[in-house]
Amino acid sequence: MSSNATRIPCTPAGADSFRRTCARFATGIAVVTALDRAGSPHGMTANSFTSVSLEPPLVLICIDNRAAILKHLLAAEAIGINILTEGQSALSVRFARPGEDRFGAVEWYAGEMGVPLIPDALAVFECVVRQFVEAGDHQVLIAEARYVGWREERPLVYWNSGYGVLE
Repeated sequence: MSSNATRIPCTPAGADSFRRTCARFATGIAVVTALDRAGSPHGMTANSFTSVSLEPPLVLICIDNRAAILKHLLAAEAIGINILTEGQSALSVRFARPGEDRFGAVEWYAGEMGVPLIPDALAVFECVVRQFVEAGDHQVLIAEARYVGWREERPLVYWNSGYGVLE
């Protein structure tokens, strides 16, 4: 069946066109956290967070193989996932910058499982790491949520390579 609907012109999916097309999907922003063996916190901004399953409660995050935090996540038994509010874009930028000490002067607290959680986040997940799956130039981390919490606030939204707000 065909219609006279407007067609979207398509091109081969090269790195740039793929990235620009993916940018049309609005996402929330999360900061994924873990402790290293010495107990120091590490984190990174991620917009590739999604729920996977209700039974058991599984989520996933995609991590670039070049990310400095990857070695800490691979060694971690538990991780934190902090969903940011619309007023926390500075945290998103901070945790997206290259560098090891992204926490610096950032306030955090240890959750029920000891993972670093960010105060005033929209929602938090404390998870047990279940599996890593190699996927191209990324690792897909699948984790089981053991503790969760949220508050009523507006999310930080990322769309078209920039931050936005819900109307």
